[in-house]
Amino acid sequence: MSEVVRLTLVSHAMTDAMSAGRFPTDEPLSELGSRQLFDVVVESQTALCGPEVRARQTAAALGLTATPEPGLADLDVGAWAGSALDAIDPGQLAAWLTDSSASPHGGESIVALVQRVGRWMDSLAPTPSRLVAVTHPAVIRAAILIALDAPPKSFWRIDIAPASRTVLHRRGPGWTLRL
Repeated sequence: MSEVVRLTLVSHAMTDAMSAGRFPTDEPLSELGSRQLFDVVVESQTALCGPEVRARQTAAALGLTATPEPGLADLDVGAWAGSALDAIDPGQLAAWLTDSSASPHGGESIVALVQRVGRWMDSLAPTPSRLVAVTHPAVIRAAILIALDAPPKSFWRIDIAPASRTVLHRRGPGWTLRL
């Protein structure tokens, strides 16, 4: 019988960029974001987090001693970082939202993100069996696509709330979406 890996993905809490509808930079949590974490409870043997400030602050606020993991880094939006959605060329934005292999911003495509997250998930050993990863909505969407074996074009159909938890299990080669 193979061991089970229990992976709890926690989305970082709210930032000012999220509230304002801007692409993120390496910004800290907002006041609202800090308050969102009071009711979040996670149990783990090991904790990891994205390298960005907002992921590290979320992990710390949850009482986790988390190791930064490059595989949990947010989607690289290249030249769009810090820009408001309505400041982006509508044609470029439409191409990015409809073609998962496009990266008109010079950053990472959705396909590339899913591949990166898949490599990270494949690297997880069965011990420790309980792992918490504090990361970004885009990374959690990618992990869900992998668990469901869904196509990258489904990326934008998944909504991940700030400070939410998503639980995945792996026994053997396949992942299962738990919660």
